[in-house]
Amino acid sequence: MTFPGRLSLVTLGVTDLPRSTAFYQALGWRLSARSQPDISFFHTAGALLALYPSAELAADALQPAHEPAGFRNVTCAVCLGAEPEVDEALATAVAAGATLLKPAQKVEWGGYSGYFADPDGHAWEVAYNPFWPLNDAGLPELP
Repeated sequence: MTFPGRLSLVTLGVTDLPRSTAFYQALGWRLSARSQPDISFFHTAGALLALYPSAELAADALQPAHEPAGFRNVTCAVCLGAEPEVDEALATAVAAGATLLKPAQKVEWGGYSGYFADPDGHAWEVAYNPFWPLNDAGLPELP
């Protein structure tokens, strides 16, 4: 068997599930009716996003729980169709309670991007890449 090349679900460990759920709802993301008091699921144009208490997520992976500090060596990204959309999305995130990590700017690879952190410090890049066409669902299509 070849391991399937797809991303089905991204689960972020959070310290305050109601606060984090409210944050993603404030971004305009649709909460799934399958959400439960101990886990929230959000619809996206691609994989599902789940929010789950950090300690329980660590236990599920049979790993010791700890409070993460600093950059976690992973980012999530949202690709958009134009530079003004990046500015608007970052402003929306900050208005919803995000921390702006890097204001949107031209980047060395020829695009335009910035970063924010959600209430638990998860880093999100918001980017426009003129070399990556987006399909009708807003997802990049690469050769």
